[in-house]
Amino acid sequence: MANVPADLKYVASHEWIRVEADGTVTIGITDFAQEALGDVVFVELPEIDAEFEADAECAVVESVKAASDIYAPLAGKIIAVNEDLVDAPEKVNEDPYGEAWFFKMELADAADLENLMAADAYSAACEG
Repeated sequence: MANVPADLKYVASHEWIRVEADGTVTIGITDFAQEALGDVVFVELPEIDAEFEADAECAVVESVKAASDIYAPLAGKIIAVNEDLVDAPEKVNEDPYGEAWFFKMELADAADLENLMAADAYSAACEG
């Protein structure tokens, strides 16, 4: 079974969301997603200051198996991207919840956080 930290929120498209103390969110892909992808070889990140609606395609991750879109789990503006992934995409496989975060967002509406899945619901969705 994939690692699903209880302190994060999740969406069905396999992104995780960490709510930071300042109200911004950090987003990456889950352990389940990186396992399904296999060895990650390329990451394309969104532009800083780009604005996305929830569920909009905003980044790409490519592995030896396939390319997959990364979706903005919430509406908002990109305030930071993890440039380290461009030069070291393998970090996605090594540390999906730590060094391999993809981007940070300033949310359009913090109330949207209530629509995200808790760890147990995400685990159940992955098993289903």
